[in-house]
Amino acid sequence: MTQEIDLDFYDAKTRRMIQAMQAAESAMLKDAKGAGSNYISDVTRRQVLRGALTVGGAAAAAAPLVAGNAAAAATPGAAEWPTVADPTAEQGRPTNDEGGYGLRSPYETEVRWRFPTATTESSWTMTPLESSRGMVTPSGLHFERHHGGTPFIDPAKHELIVHGMVNKAMKFTMEDLKRFPSVTRFHFIECSGNGLTEWSAPTLKTVQGTHGLTSTSEWTGVPLSTIMAEAGVKESATWALAEGGDAAVMTRSVPIAKCWKDAMLAYAQNGEAIRPEQGYPLRLLLPGWEGNTHIKWLRRLEFSDAPFMTREETSKYTDLLNGGKARQFSFVMEAKSVITAPSGEMQLPGPGAYEITGLAWSGNGRVHRVEVSTDGGQSWQVAELQNPIMPVCHTRFRHWWQWDGKPTVLQSRCTDETGYTQPTLQQLVDVRGLDGHAKFGSIYHLNSIQSWGIDGDGKVSNVHHHA
Repeated sequence: MTQEIDLDFYDAKTRRMIQAMQAAESAMLKDAKGAGSNYISDVTRRQVLRGALTVGGAAAAAAPLVAGNAAAAATPGAAEWPTVADPTAEQGRPTNDEGGYGLRSPYETEVRWRFPTATTESSWTMTPLESSRGMVTPSGLHFERHHGGTPFIDPAKHELIVHGMVNKAMKFTMEDLKRFPSVTRFHFIECSGNGLTEWSAPTLKTVQGTHGLTSTSEWTGVPLSTIMAEAGVKESATWALAEGGDAAVMTRSVPIAKCWKDAMLAYAQNGEAIRPEQGYPLRLLLPGWEGNTHIKWLRRLEFSDAPFMTREETSKYTDLLNGGKARQFSFVMEAKSVITAPSGEMQLPGPGAYEITGLAWSGNGRVHRVEVSTDGGQSWQVAELQNPIMPVCHTRFRHWWQWDGKPTVLQSRCTDETGYTQPTLQQLVDVRGLDGHAKFGSIYHLNSIQSWGIDGDGKVSNVHHHA
């Protein structure tokens, strides 16, 4: 089921990127094992229920997907604290001893890993989806994408300028913005380059590598429509330019309809101030649209009657098509799903009952249905969707499976509330081509069905599989 990667297929720049990503992932796996945390066993530590249950009419003991010893040394976000044989026999750590913000257990090892770009300022980190619980991503594990590093901004000095085709140009401080009525919503953000290494062949080994550029948070802020009404955006305005306050001065054009519909000026994430790497003190949130449009460190909004044709929407974030044209302003992240356990580099200890679980999402609304195949797409079963099921938000799905110990392929596919169903990779390639072979093709917006191959020994790996 495995395939060799033909790097000659790619141009030189893409080859270097893929080789660097493979090296980074391999180093991460090696380091985790060398530190005694055993990546296969400890990064997820997800276990299905122990005991007897019936799957497909057969009674079986549910086998753990992962098992092992947790790391003893302190991990990022934790502090070393000695483990005692009997915690009831002595006093624990003094209250508030960590300084007042809180720590996670040093036995929890999940971290983002960074793609080793030429500079650390223009790079990204990936969320460990294989260890995710529920549908919310901890703020400290939310993926990052930076083009000029993370600026540190004094919120008391930060201002948002609103101008252009408005009745009154205005300037807002953070204190001004927080005086307006706020809203709170759960939404995912996904980089349009999520999975870009996987178009032609299975390349990265883990779900963190293949799908880790998406995360869900609870976001709080002011509806952009409130600020637009305050400034009096003119009816003839059709586009807005959003500009960030980082060294890259990131700018993107946004259609006015999206601005009025559900755009948010977010200043809080998961119940606290938004983190610097997520845009502190203010970011634009465009639910369901590619992450590059969610401008961080937002400092300016200019309204106009035409798109601004910035670098990030002309030379970048477009896809060349046959005939010399390009797909541009392909904002929406279409319906997508991925099995997070069992997934790449996990080890099934033997035949038995397992809970298959994963995440599904759609930029067009709610997840309506997720189906799971345990035979490489020959048949599909409807999975259980775990509440809450909210629009433009990660949704957790679950499905019980009795593995007979034979090699097979696991897949999932999502259908959203519009009726759109997640396509196969071949269906996408047939429409968009492949970058490199025909001198045109997609790099972004890969939302195809992901396949995880399981061999007879229970090893799970990333494969391309066509039923």
